[in-house]
Amino acid sequence: MLELGVKTLLAYLLGSMIGSLIMGRLRDVDIRELGSGNAGGTNALRTQGWKFALGVFAIDVGKALLAVGVLPGLDLPMVGIDPTVNRDWLAVACALSVVAGHVYPVWHEFRGGKGAATMLGAVAVLAPGALLPFALAWLACVMLTGYVGLGTILGTAALSAHFALSEPRSMAFAFFGITVAAFIVYTHRANLARMRAGNENRARRLWLLRPR
Repeated sequence: MLELGVKTLLAYLLGSMIGSLIMGRLRDVDIRELGSGNAGGTNALRTQGWKFALGVFAIDVGKALLAVGVLPGLDLPMVGIDPTVNRDWLAVACALSVVAGHVYPVWHEFRGGKGAATMLGAVAVLAPGALLPFALAWLACVMLTGYVGLGTILGTAALSAHFALSEPRSMAFAFFGITVAAFIVYTHRANLARMRAGNENRARRLWLLRPR
């Protein structure tokens, strides 16, 4: 159990390294004081441009690749590899921890992003095939409604359905799918409130049904 605890904590600390805040220090800006105030990639794109946002995305996805793809297999000093720890559950614990670290970063006053890019990095390791249903659901939603946040929520729900159908015997992956879907809904609660109020921003370039 020591291995599970230590690696879960390390994954959280990796998640706490926020791409937009790291990139922001290079420009002497705090992304949380601009636009929507969120430290995620969408706000970075809207306020700082695509090059800045690309760097943010690379960091936020990259830390998940490390936390889920590399960290669980490391033979750490004084920790080692515990044969009693299920490898799927360890990977899922690291995946959820790196996403939680991104949303509630200890290095940045627990004010982070909404976890979508980091979640995608984790999924790319756990089950790369699940990225396709996410992408299809996200794109369809954004093209029909223009709402990026809603697309992310529906895409994550598609992930959960994919895990339930393609990995029916993996309780770990099913747990990950359900948990991360609920968490993404929670982190996008402000977006949902703005949608209900009718003042949520839309991705007009991708919104096919926008008023002409």
